[in-house]
Amino acid sequence: MAREFEVAKEVRLPAEPERVWDAVATGPGIDSWFMGKHEVDGEARKIRFAMGGFESEAEITAWEPPRRFAYRSAPAEDGGFDAFEYLIEAADGGASILRFIHHSFTNRDWGDEYHESFAIGWDMYLHTLGQYLAHFPGGSAEYVIADGPAASAEAAAWPKLLDALGLPAEPVLGQAVRFTVDGLPPIEGVLDYTTPQYAGIRTPDALLRFHGRWPLGMTIAAGHHLFSGTADAAQQGKAWQAWLEQVLGD
Repeated sequence: MAREFEVAKEVRLPAEPERVWDAVATGPGIDSWFMGKHEVDGEARKIRFAMGGFESEAEITAWEPPRRFAYRSAPAEDGGFDAFEYLIEAADGGASILRFIHHSFTNRDWGDEYHESFAIGWDMYLHTLGQYLAHFPGGSAEYVIADGPAASAEAAAWPKLLDALGLPAEPVLGQAVRFTVDGLPPIEGVLDYTTPQYAGIRTPDALLRFHGRWPLGMTIAAGHHLFSGTADAAQQGKAWQAWLEQVLGD
C-alpha cells in the first residue's frame, strides 16, 4: 500500500546564511554532517549520492543561494521517491534559522516506525550540522561507515555499545569520553549528543556518530565525519568494523 511521510524541522544554527548554504548545498559541506558522499552541480541541477555500493542521482528543484535549496530523487522501480528542502533565514547574532522538510513516498510495506525513525534520525543529523558549523568552520570531512554484527539488531546490544564507549547506561551530555579502537590512536572527546538510539562524540578532529537501528530490524552502525585531512577512510572503516564486531558480537 502506498504511504507518504513528511518530516519538518526548524533549527537555529551558529552561522550566517552563506555558511549554512555551503554546508547544505555543496558536496564537501553535506559530507561533513550527513551520511555518504555527495556531488552537487548547481548549473546542471543535479546532486549525486554514493555510499558503499549504492549510487543515486537527484534533480535539484530549487537553487536560490543562500536562501533555498531543494532536490528530489529519481523514482525507484516501485515509484517511490524522496524530496528534500532547505529554507535559510538570517537571525540575530550572526546565526541562521533553517527550516527543513523531507517528503517521502513509498509503495513498500513500511509502517509508522519508518516515519518515526526518519524523524529522530533527522534530529541527530541536524544537530551534527550545528556541531560542524560551530566547531569545524571551513573544514570538510571524510565520511566513514561501519556496520555492527547481526547480533546488534536488537535493543539489548545498545547497552553493550555504551559500555564499550566507557559510558553509563544513562549517559550525561557533555561528559568526557575515552576509549580505544585497535589500529587507531586513543579516542578522547565529549558526548555531544545522546538519545536512547543515538550517541554522538565530538573529538578535536572528528564527529563520531553511533546509530541504534533495531526498531527497523537493522544492526547498530557507526557513521563518522573525520576532519583531520589525513584520515585513510578505508583503513578507518576496517578498524571501526572490527571494533563493532568485537564489542557487539555474540
